[in-house]
Amino acid sequence: MVDKSAARVRRMFGQIAERYDRMNHLLSWQVDRYWRWVTVRRVPPSGTAPVLDVCTGTGDLAFAYRRRAADGVPVVGTDFCPEMLQVARRRRKRLEAAARKGLLFAEADTQMLPFPDNTFQIVSVAFGLRNVSDTDRGLREMTRVCQVGGRVAVLEFSWPTIRPVRWVYGWYFRNVLPRIGQWLARNDQEAYAYLPESVGEFPSGKALAARMEAAGLENVTYRPLTLGVATLYVGTKRGAPA
Repeated sequence: MVDKSAARVRRMFGQIAERYDRMNHLLSWQVDRYWRWVTVRRVPPSGTAPVLDVCTGTGDLAFAYRRRAADGVPVVGTDFCPEMLQVARRRRKRLEAAARKGLLFAEADTQMLPFPDNTFQIVSVAFGLRNVSDTDRGLREMTRVCQVGGRVAVLEFSWPTIRPVRWVYGWYFRNVLPRIGQWLARNDQEAYAYLPESVGEFPSGKALAARMEAAGLENVTYRPLTLGVATLYVGTKRGAPA
């Protein structure tokens, strides 16, 4: 069982925060940028309600939504790791004034989001839900703050179903990625060994879709990306019962 205690996860990501973006792009061969591009285009913002990106890390998906959203639509990124948010805020300062407007970052635990019910038109998370110690509680909170009829988008790693691809990917994921990651982003929590372990234990496909439905979402779909290395899940918040 992978240790996903809040203290360990917060410390682990805090130690690699300064190298997090560079490592993600390097170890995914830049494909992670494409996955976020797909997410924003399959779940685009519309209207004036705000967008929330939880477990935002250094803000990649929040920045993508800020670029896509209309002027005046607030985009909020939350994370419970302050070191990650420091990097996100530095990146925000480098944007043009118009792009910075309405882009906010706040420290918050996805299991206890500090927002009223039915606030956001979209609630997204990219490669962060598996780090939440209680997946179902995190999904319920994401659904709670989403507007009725709004959408919850989950972008997460998964295991390819095609056997040769699954074997090659598994070998790289378990043997190559942890060694390169630990060497380039040294930390005492073995963050890049944690990655394949956490992916291996996390539900995917129908299993995660069922948990999203149990959290209050309907019409949940999931789409494998890049031969199943990642999967995008999208669900719509059900209306309140009569």
